[in-house]
Amino acid sequence: MTNDNYGDGNPGGFTRQEGEGGEGLRRERKPLFSTSLLNSNRGAGENSGEGSGRKRPPRKRIVIKPGSSTPVQSSEPSTSTPREERLDHGSSRFYYSGTSDDSSIPPAPGQRMPTQRKKVSKTGPKKYQTKRQPGAFKKKGKFTDSPKKFNAKRTFKKKPVSKSYRPPFFPTVYEEPVRLNKYIAAAGVCSRRDADKLIEAGEITVNGQVVTTLGARVNPGDVVMYKGQVLQGEPKYYILLNKPKGYVTTMEDPEERQTVMELVKNACKERIFPVGRLDRNTTGLLLLTNDGELAKKLTHPTHRIRKVYEVQLDRPLLKVDMMRIAAGLELEDGIAEVDVISYVGNGEDKSKIGIELHSGKNRIVRRIFEKLHYQVKKLDRVAFGSLTKKNLPRGRWRYLTAQEVNFLKML
Repeated sequence: MTNDNYGDGNPGGFTRQEGEGGEGLRRERKPLFSTSLLNSNRGAGENSGEGSGRKRPPRKRIVIKPGSSTPVQSSEPSTSTPREERLDHGSSRFYYSGTSDDSSIPPAPGQRMPTQRKKVSKTGPKKYQTKRQPGAFKKKGKFTDSPKKFNAKRTFKKKPVSKSYRPPFFPTVYEEPVRLNKYIAAAGVCSRRDADKLIEAGEITVNGQVVTTLGARVNPGDVVMYKGQVLQGEPKYYILLNKPKGYVTTMEDPEERQTVMELVKNACKERIFPVGRLDRNTTGLLLLTNDGELAKKLTHPTHRIRKVYEVQLDRPLLKVDMMRIAAGLELEDGIAEVDVISYVGNGEDKSKIGIELHSGKNRIVRRIFEKLHYQVKKLDRVAFGSLTKKNLPRGRWRYLTAQEVNFLKML
């Protein structure tokens, strides 16, 4: 039924079925590959000596040069031969130069596609690097064979020194001759001005002789006496303590309770004493020193050294009571003057109060709120003069810097 002649007689490739008329013409489906044109050209070429038939051009050879990913066509004809293993099942695949990968070749019938194995490092996992040898790891508990993880130890960077950091104030010991009034003030007797008055009155002796000359100097090793007592010019120390609860502010306690001196016993060898007082259940800042002149200045009410407390009450403080405290309450020993008072709690919490005053009377803050029938649950001193609790945990102490000492002396 197939008609491969493409002549003028049947240009459309129709065939006529037997027993059918003119209406029985039907276009025949063309084959996928038609060999009529190829056979006719071959016959023409073979029969005619001039070789007028179409010839297949030579196959171009594809070459890939090293270092380049683009193929280069060569004009030389290819000289490829089929592989023997592919001739067994009729495959006529050819291989050209530069294509030697077998992954693109279909497998033979009855054979599986070859799989590529992953490359395994001979040294093992990266975190172990090398094979473990016996005795290379320390025995820790019952897991003696478990290796230590690589880089398991954490390293911590050192914190940079803050720009606001100042070294502590360490007093210097006098190794050269000093003025007599300075020596007397350093001993904690009085101020330099009062020391000049004692010298003029003839109450000071040096090496057993009365000295009345102002500006006299004392050499190291000289014995200075006042009212029959030897004065020792010891260096001054200034220590700031964040007092915890349960310690008594005293040098010695007859009831053998814990004192604040136990917290600073390793601060210095000299005898120091607390400036002011804090109750046993009161926490916060407490200054200790052996400078009697500065201690007298900080505790006297005429100098008006500010003290800031944070108070936790058992119930919210009414606005009326706050106005009464700000106006001044009359207590047993006089009127309690308050510089500033305000709420410091979060949101609507009015049971936490901040109060600032300069009075140094005993239990002054507790007595103010007890006068208005409030119970103080917590009391903490957060500021003393120019000193604060910044970077000072509870129960710890530190030396004052030279700048802080100068500020206290200028108050």
